[in-house]
Formats: sequence, structure tokens, C-alpha cells
Amino acid sequence: MELLERVQRRATKLIRGLEHLSYEDKLRQLGLFSLEKRRLRGDLIVAYQYLKGPTGKLERDCLQGHGVTGQGVMGLNLRLDVRKKFFPVRVVRPWHRLPREAVDAPSLEVFKTRLDGALGNVV
Repeated sequence: MELLERVQRRATKLIRGLEHLSYEDKLRQLGLFSLEKRRLRGDLIVAYQYLKGPTGKLERDCLQGHGVTGQGVMGLNLRLDVRKKFFPVRVVRPWHRLPREAVDAPSLEVFKTRLDGALGNVV
């Protein structure tokens, strides 16, 4: 991931007119996110699709016994550090930090738009 981020940093340095800006400002100017944020965005989109299911409503029955809250899934206490990298674990905290209007989006496209707005404020 660090190697790819370095490539992206190098590529943003080649764009004329943005030389004086910091890396984060260059990304913002170009309408891009860092690789870490893009991974998080992808994770949250997959979580939305999973939680909403084919009906477009929060699928509580598929998560019975897995700590479902009104907004999705609850956090887990983990003993092994390696488990913190697993998808269900790394998505819980960011999911709960999303604004309610993003989580309650009526469609995937609306969710993506609201998610981009929420992630753009976090840069």
C-alpha cells in the first residue's frame, strides 16, 4: 500500500500548477482520495450493500447474534492483533462514524455521494 501511495504522490507532483500545494491539497484539488481512504470507501460501500441486502432495507435477520445495532454492526473485542485487519472488523468503527443520512441512503448511488461528502470532510 505504501508503494502505491508513493506512486500516487509522485504522479501528483507532475501536474503543472499544483507544485506549491501539499499532497493532501493536491488530492482535494483533483477530486481524489488517498489510497487508504479509497480502500475505506470501498469497504464501506461493500458494508452498505451487505447490510441493506437486495431489499434495500437493513437486513437484521442475516446478522442475528452478531451485534446488530440500528446503524449496522457493533464493535468486537479482539485478542489477536491480526484479526484487526479483517474486513468485518476494520469497517465497524468507520461505519458508526458515518452521518445518519449516509447510512439511511435509499440507494447505493445516493450512499456513494453522501459517503464521498463525509470522507471529503475528513481529509
